[in-house]
Amino acid sequence: MDMKLGIVFGGSSEEHPISLKSAQQVADNIDREKYEPYWIGITKSGAWMLCDGPDADWESGNCRPAVLSPDRNMHGLLVLDQGRCETIRLDVVLPVLHGRFGEDGSVQGLLELSGIPYVGCDIPSSALCIDKSLAYTVAGSAGIATPKYWIITTDDDIDTSQFTYPIFVKPARSGSSFGVSKVSGEDELHDALKAARQYDSKVLIEEAVVGSEIGCAILGNGPELLAGEVDQIALTHGFFKIHQESTPESGSDNSTVIVPADIPAESRTRVQETAKAIYRALGCRGLSRVDMFLKEDGTVMLNEVNTLPGLTSYSRYPRMMDATGLSRTEVIDRMVSLAFAAKSDGR
Repeated sequence: MDMKLGIVFGGSSEEHPISLKSAQQVADNIDREKYEPYWIGITKSGAWMLCDGPDADWESGNCRPAVLSPDRNMHGLLVLDQGRCETIRLDVVLPVLHGRFGEDGSVQGLLELSGIPYVGCDIPSSALCIDKSLAYTVAGSAGIATPKYWIITTDDDIDTSQFTYPIFVKPARSGSSFGVSKVSGEDELHDALKAARQYDSKVLIEEAVVGSEIGCAILGNGPELLAGEVDQIALTHGFFKIHQESTPESGSDNSTVIVPADIPAESRTRVQETAKAIYRALGCRGLSRVDMFLKEDGTVMLNEVNTLPGLTSYSRYPRMMDATGLSRTEVIDRMVSLAFAAKSDGR
């Protein structure tokens, strides 16, 4: 009997279009002989719909209002159809959501209430990782190097002369480089803060780290972790923001992602072990992409952790796993297996 897999995509954050592309890749690679998918799309306005799939025009197709029930006896979906309520029991849920309201612990909280096993990090680790300053605090207490940073709230008076430029200004709780600015001098700081505050009232000012931008895909629970191949971002200018570009499928305007990273074998091992240490320190499970810097002196420094990384055709996580010999179908299958393992372990 096929496993009933609820796949949640879309969402009301700025990363809605990226989620849609990720869900399309899941649709292309899921094992249809093993899973019976139930596509649960969330519109930009926040409406939940059971639909036929994550096509670009999914909202205009055969959709019915549906919600995940927090009732543990229900263990699934409540679907409204012509004034009647249908119930569909789900075996497991795969949230293909990025950023706010999907990667920050909110959907994870609903799934915890529902009692349905789900793919990815739990409430505490999701909330911790999406807030860069909190992630730095916890990682730093575990002995992991982090950038120097300052937290800015809306009421703070800022002494612009205290910073050594360039610096980066970021929303503390956002993703895909939305609201991020590289600031070269004091005269640019005001506009950068304004851009960041469009996405979060809590803003991070961070030193510009001199080093290679690298990443490592992690898959697993507890002590048993699989590290994907390390990747490296080569920039011609600016910073990495491929998800905001108009045609990312055909390449980036300012960046190339190199897999495997062009670094010595010793550095590769150090990066993978540091990624695992960060993953464990922040309480991650299931999967995450750990972004880091590799400095010239060999230091590996945390940049950020993405607990539900992009799964698009051009995303870094699946490409790093591809390089280990794991197909995207196998990665999805392992994600689902890890969700059941976490549920049975009480995690």
